[in-house]
Amino acid sequence: MSDQDAYRRILASLSEAMLDDTYWPATSALIDEACGITGNCLAVSEGPGDDLRDLCVGLYYRGRRREDLEREYLEKYYPIDERIPRARRLPDSRLVHITDLYTPEELKTSPTYNEAFARADYQDSLSVRLDGSDGCYITWGLGDPVASDGWGSSRIAMIESLLPHIRQFIGVRQTLVRAEARDTSVTALLDNLRIGILHLDRRGRILEVNDRARSILGKGDGLSDRDGMLRARKTADRLRLERLVASALPDSGAATVSGSMLIGRGFRSPPLVVHVKPVAVPQPDYGARHAAVLILIVDPGSRYRIDPDLVAGTLGLTPMEGRVAAWLAEGRSVRDMAEATGRTEGSIYWHLKQIYRKQPVSRQADLVRLVLSITELG
Repeated sequence: MSDQDAYRRILASLSEAMLDDTYWPATSALIDEACGITGNCLAVSEGPGDDLRDLCVGLYYRGRRREDLEREYLEKYYPIDERIPRARRLPDSRLVHITDLYTPEELKTSPTYNEAFARADYQDSLSVRLDGSDGCYITWGLGDPVASDGWGSSRIAMIESLLPHIRQFIGVRQTLVRAEARDTSVTALLDNLRIGILHLDRRGRILEVNDRARSILGKGDGLSDRDGMLRARKTADRLRLERLVASALPDSGAATVSGSMLIGRGFRSPPLVVHVKPVAVPQPDYGARHAAVLILIVDPGSRYRIDPDLVAGTLGLTPMEGRVAAWLAEGRSVRDMAEATGRTEGSIYWHLKQIYRKQPVSRQADLVRLVLSITELG
């Protein structure tokens, strides 16, 4: 199989995993095969300074998750891993060899490098940090090369070409989890009330929209429906949106790719967040109009209102903790909360830590689901 064919297969699998992360193991296995590596590890972290929380961790070897090695590293080695603060300071998207994150002396003495990484086949690995949304960051570790020739230029080129798509995968997953659409289908998303959903056909024309998208397009503030085509109000946004949609359409002959952008709106209105994702068109389709592109639209200025007092009373939280939990479920970012209350982002994260201590959850996504279940019962 050529590198281009392998690349296409990975992008197609990533596209499926964006809607349902149970596809990630298969995607991970394709990446291992195409890059010629033993395995790879994907983690997302949030929090200020040295007080980071892991939102998700997945260490996979050719599609098989090794939770035993994950647990061992997080419990025994993570607190003493010398490379962690250096890895956090890496520039976005810069690939580094694992040995460059340790001093020569640490390479001889570090328990993490000499014990954990030896067992995990990561002593010759690569690592990269990617900036995520809302202050989180993504760490992607690429395990040791299988072949004896090490990190050749073709392997490096394949990995670098995948970096924006890994970032996109995490961004779409975060958007869907916050919208309570963790594992869903393209068709089922039309029933979601929290985010705008559009289906475009293979010519880029609007095929279907849900109620939230119809409301956004009807206002014409940022995005609109112009004779069946999705249009951005500002010229620069319109040109970029057209390029994103064209890259996701299946007719170009090139690999279809996902992408995201911000759409500017009127004075004092926060920009819309737009994710553009290709959809596999059934073959043969006999010329029928099928959804070929999925558009997700997030409007930060239009939120569900959740009663913080109900949340605080039900979960046994302080009034401020109830506000933080309710705002998080409404889709507000930590930065939004800090600005609204006149506090620092570190203070908001501290309140989140107190909530985690009081409830059987350890991730924002789990807290959001818990809060939404309360409001539905209420």
